Amino acid sequence: MMLVIIGAGLWGISGTVAQFLFSLQKFSPEWLVVVRLLLSGFILLILTYTKDKHKVWRIWKNKRDGISLLLFSIFGMLAVQYTYFAAIKFGNAATATVLQYLGPVVITCYLSLRSKRLPNIKEMIALFLAIMGTFLLVTHGHMHRLSISGLTLFWGISSAFAVAFYTLQPYKLLMKWGSMLVVGWAMLIGGIGFSLIHPPWRFIGTWSLRAFFAVVFIVIFGTLIAFYCYLESLKYISSSEASLLGCVEPLSATVLSVIWLHVSFSMVEWLGMLCILSTIAILSLIKHKSDIT
Repeated sequence: MMLVIIGAGLWGISGTVAQFLFSLQKFSPEWLVVVRLLLSGFILLILTYTKDKHKVWRIWKNKRDGISLLLFSIFGMLAVQYTYFAAIKFGNAATATVLQYLGPVVITCYLSLRSKRLPNIKEMIALFLAIMGTFLLVTHGHMHRLSISGLTLFWGISSAFAVAFYTLQPYKLLMKWGSMLVVGWAMLIGGIGFSLIHPPWRFIGTWSLRAFFAVVFIVIFGTLIAFYCYLESLKYISSSEASLLGCVEPLSATVLSVIWLHVSFSMVEWLGMLCILSTIAILSLIKHKSDIT
């Protein structure tokens, strides 16, 4: 439980640190995404190579696995990273993180459509809470105006769909090859692919000592250590329990944004966030019950 709390907490903090870079240091999300993916992917593959140097290349000998990995790299890993950071750029880390947590709701809807069944009562309650929470978060309860920019809403919702793809698509790859190898390659490939659009040497922003340590924190703590802690936790607790405890991420992002960056968060927005987090609790409990039965 401590491992998943540490991992999710670091993810939330790294989102707020990214907001600091975007708003105060004028960094571009494109540069931060490409550097984060390239460095993190390279380090993960080096760690995998030290354990089993042959395994690193073996995944490409299977054509189907190679194609699946390429799809995951671009539409999963890269899409999740960029949409999330873009939502932070046009809004703030708290709102972006909460909107991203609509991902499990997207997954529930997709699985219901694929199995050609209607959601059950608990799933319907979760979907209602998700819609209500999103409404409160983006409108402050006013029907005719948005309290956040249209771009923040667009990238936040896009991030939720990217999370759904990121979660569902690589299941067989992860079971066969392990998460460190798959995620390492996905990050590196996503970074190389995005480099064709935004090379890492095309830097926008202002460097300072705080900015340097912020980038180091995002790469080391917000990516590598957070990723390791979260995966290590799955050895001891179920995925549904990890998903429930992962709600620490939006909470840490929100609290740190309010305290450090002085982002205003009204009671209505807190209520909206609570509604969305409640959907994660309900869906996680449903998953936990199905795992037991």
